[in-house]
Amino acid sequence: MRTRALVTLAAAAVLLVAVALSLAIGSRSIDLGTVWEAIVRYDPTDPLQQIVRELRASRTVIGLLAGAALGVAGALMQALTRNPFADPGLLGINAGASLAVVLGLSTGLATGFAAQVPLAFIGAGLAAVIVYAIGARGAAAGAPVRLALAGVALTALISSVTYAVLMVDDATLDQFRLWVAGSLTGRQADDVAALVPVVLVAIAAALVASRQLEAVALGEDTARSLGVRIGGVRTVVIVLVTLLAAAATAAAGPIVFVGLAVPHLARALVGASLPWLVIVSALGGAALMLVCDVVGRVIAPPGEIGVGITTAFIGGIIFALMARRMKVVEL
Repeated sequence: MRTRALVTLAAAAVLLVAVALSLAIGSRSIDLGTVWEAIVRYDPTDPLQQIVRELRASRTVIGLLAGAALGVAGALMQALTRNPFADPGLLGINAGASLAVVLGLSTGLATGFAAQVPLAFIGAGLAAVIVYAIGARGAAAGAPVRLALAGVALTALISSVTYAVLMVDDATLDQFRLWVAGSLTGRQADDVAALVPVVLVAIAAALVASRQLEAVALGEDTARSLGVRIGGVRTVVIVLVTLLAAAATAAAGPIVFVGLAVPHLARALVGASLPWLVIVSALGGAALMLVCDVVGRVIAPPGEIGVGITTAFIGGIIFALMARRMKVVEL
């Protein structure tokens, strides 16, 4: 318990540092004193404080939202499938969101980010519903293997349709390649304000459901002996994963490796206790997202690299080191 509490405090401290870096570092660095003044005593006539409040604050909030959502979604997905290498994309969520945005761009419905958010959310949700509908049929209804197979099959199908649309529509391809790279720029807090309560409620619900999910992870016979309704728990968890991953994808685009690497690292630090894992994954996911965004700002001045690219690069390195130096944490 003490070790887990210390790890959680350390993760919270890292997140605070990441928030400070996100607000202070960019094409123009701003000292932390000015950042603090912009937060507590905002002067709208100060151009540096304007940068902090009007530009960097919104992308920092979106990074926190998307990173925490992906971290928790990954933790739930790995526990549900008993697979330490599972991530939210296993349900076809990223593929569904991508197809919805592509169709919106090609038909002129998604002319701006504000229009892309609901489309991505709807596409991700529909993909998860279809996967669960396929995996819930038969004697092994809702079994992790059936859900994984259904997700892989649907992802392949949706991706083929997406690529077919992009191949015949160059204008859509030009717009889509910016979205698919993932980014926290070009977003206003108002555009994703509706996603904030969704993520907060879903994380709170994940904490409530984590104990029963732990029982399911021990095996179906054990869970039934404890009075756990396995089908109901799986349904709730899939809904939560869908809400979290869809919100993150709608806010920042299809970000990879956060939902995979962060929960696996958190499990190595706090063990298999799912409530602790959910908390640390939320903190770690948000911190990783902000750090990757800061890295993307500073390595290619005066421009920047999308956070989806830097998370794939940095997350891939982290996961490769974990795979080489650490024993894989079995579930």
